[in-house]
Amino acid sequence: MSEKRRDNKGRLLKTGEHQEKDGRYSYRYTDSMGKRRIIRSWRLTNADTTPPGKKATPSLRAQEQELQVQICKGIIPTEITVCQLVERYITTKTGVTHNTKAGYKTVQNILEKEEFGHKQIDKVKFSDAKIFLIKLQENGRSYSAIHSIRGVLRPAFQMAFEDEEIGYNPFNFELAKVLINDSVQREALKPREQRLFLNFVKEDRHFSKYYDGISILFKTGLRISEFCGLTVHDINFDEHTFSVNNQLQRTRKGEYIIVPTKTSAGKRVLPMTKEVEEHFRNIIKEREKPRIEPMIDGKRGFLYLDKNGNPSVGLHWAHYFKHICQKYNSIYKVQMPTVTPHICRHTYCSNMARSGISAKTLQYLMGHSDISVTLNVYTHLGLEDAQQELKQLEKRANSQTSKVVNF
Repeated sequence: MSEKRRDNKGRLLKTGEHQEKDGRYSYRYTDSMGKRRIIRSWRLTNADTTPPGKKATPSLRAQEQELQVQICKGIIPTEITVCQLVERYITTKTGVTHNTKAGYKTVQNILEKEEFGHKQIDKVKFSDAKIFLIKLQENGRSYSAIHSIRGVLRPAFQMAFEDEEIGYNPFNFELAKVLINDSVQREALKPREQRLFLNFVKEDRHFSKYYDGISILFKTGLRISEFCGLTVHDINFDEHTFSVNNQLQRTRKGEYIIVPTKTSAGKRVLPMTKEVEEHFRNIIKEREKPRIEPMIDGKRGFLYLDKNGNPSVGLHWAHYFKHICQKYNSIYKVQMPTVTPHICRHTYCSNMARSGISAKTLQYLMGHSDISVTLNVYTHLGLEDAQQELKQLEKRANSQTSKVVNF
């Protein structure tokens, strides 16, 4: 009969347990995939102390117990790190835009530099995930940037959970309850602010050349990349409509590309009001014909071109808006709030909601794939909007009563 193995303190070691020459304990086992694995600790039980200068970890017996719990739950123990998990998750995402790919790369670069990125995924606790995000904010990253990072980590860990590699998703928590939301909420312009802004652009010697385009943004709610992707061929003056079929973007490498609309609902035919139609006519009439008409992915005839003869992109318009606001605020004491191309879209959506248009119609006009996005706009309406609508209801009711009496 073979003698049972003991450690240097005379304690019996269980099957699979060993004490190595340096005094550290190890446990070897075969996982459900048939792969040999090993866990280690300087302590056999929780009563032991970690040798001076050595890294403190759970005792070997505690790790064995946790391992058995995972096995009972059907979880396959894994040594994959957070970085490796994110890389695997990204390989499952096909057909994404260049902006999304750039976002993935940014997240990977951040994780590579952080200790958290090299942590085994089955060792990540809720507190680890929260502390990691808190650390990012303390190091100067904005709430919106961290929201995007979590937007990659959360589905990546969910994939590992569904593959039974982990017992829970450590990123399943409300971000707003962990971090301070320092992001600036986009606010629609008030009607008076919109009028002042457009009048200023129209009368300004330099910025007036952008007036028609900016007014179209306020009166159609187009995404700026949708507007930049419009060509003269997308505008049907006979039918008084224009077609939104794609977006024009420029990559970080300076390459101009045509990409699909943000969602399938983004591809739409929109009606033109007389005012919008007049703006389009002005743009086409005043458009300088370049020596060589630029063609991007088979499309040509873009409405606005830059000084180099290339189609204007969202970044150009963001700069125009920024400089317009700066000039306005340098002249007038009453300051204009921040105005961006996207605020034009938000303002249009809010104005349409105030007008009483149905949510389904507004959803189509905005190109929202989910009506909940559209309905969120209605929640931005306040006391003044409620008072105005009640006055209109009261006015209609009085009118109906008057007709009945006269009859």
